[in-house]
Amino acid sequence: MTERTPIIPDGMQAVYDNIHYAPGVKVGNVIYVSGQIGRDAEMKLVEDKRAQFVQVFENLKLVLEAAGASFDDVVDVLSFHTDMRDLPLYSEIRDQYITNADNYPTWTAIGAAMLGGQAGYYLEVKMVAHLPE
Repeated sequence: MTERTPIIPDGMQAVYDNIHYAPGVKVGNVIYVSGQIGRDAEMKLVEDKRAQFVQVFENLKLVLEAAGASFDDVVDVLSFHTDMRDLPLYSEIRDQYITNADNYPTWTAIGAAMLGGQAGYYLEVKMVAHLPE
């Protein structure tokens, strides 16, 4: 069996302990990042939509960096949106983090009725990254 290493950045231990999932898992050179939503280190919803989208990507960045990766290593992105009309805002924020035009990842966007188990979450994003050999 391939060794699996949970990735738990500072500020996300409560997710692992209380909700029982790893923010990320490293298997070999592949990093699977769990869907991140717009909550801060105190597990509180970031209410402003733009700020919430930024928080999602900051949370993704924390997991990637804790695994020794960056957005340049991301090969697949899956985003969930409570309102697909937010795609331009999503793309604007995403493009501040995923900047390597020679190496864009795949991307799938899905509409969802609710995220995070409560109203007010607009975006959830999960990623897969691959580290160089």
